[in-house]
Amino acid sequence: MLATRNSHKLREFNRLLAPAGIVVEPLPEEVQLPPEDGAGFEDNALPKARTAAAATRRAAIADDSGIEAEALAGRPGVRSARYAGDDASDEENLAKLLREAPAGSGLRYVCALAYVDPATGEERVFWGISRGRIAGRARGTGGFGYDPAFLPGGDFGERTMAELTDREKDAISHRGAAVSELLRWLGDEVDDAAAG
Repeated sequence: MLATRNSHKLREFNRLLAPAGIVVEPLPEEVQLPPEDGAGFEDNALPKARTAAAATRRAAIADDSGIEAEALAGRPGVRSARYAGDDASDEENLAKLLREAPAGSGLRYVCALAYVDPATGEERVFWGISRGRIAGRARGTGGFGYDPAFLPGGDFGERTMAELTDREKDAISHRGAAVSELLRWLGDEVDDAAAG
């Protein structure tokens, strides 16, 4: 169970987990998620996963993620989805970041991915970070959120995250890194159970 109402995240997590044979389902409409008012990414991810797990009695994952600009002392950070206001669109948030952070300055995407299993009481948080810099203007139609302004560099040159293929993005994204940590841990759990 994926504790989100964001259709982009649902697609991305299903794509990231598909190679392991894991399919995540959307949260039932009647389940009310807690507000994202925590001081950090983990503080928002864990309550969402706990809520989904308790309501559905199934293992649940939830992420909280955002972008941190070096030139803005880490803003927008945990407020990334609300950077231009509580009801701001992705485009409005992106436009504000492009106005405030100088082109070429450092950025990092951060993801805290919480896992809660109500059957075992297990709770874990897995982290993923992707480093880059900000583009001078938004480019590309892939991805979502701040992807059109995020330049990962390296082999990708001057292409933004929104100009990469899904496969390229998944290999370097903050969510991809957090999911890799989750899958590594789940694999270790399966191996331990088989050995025990």
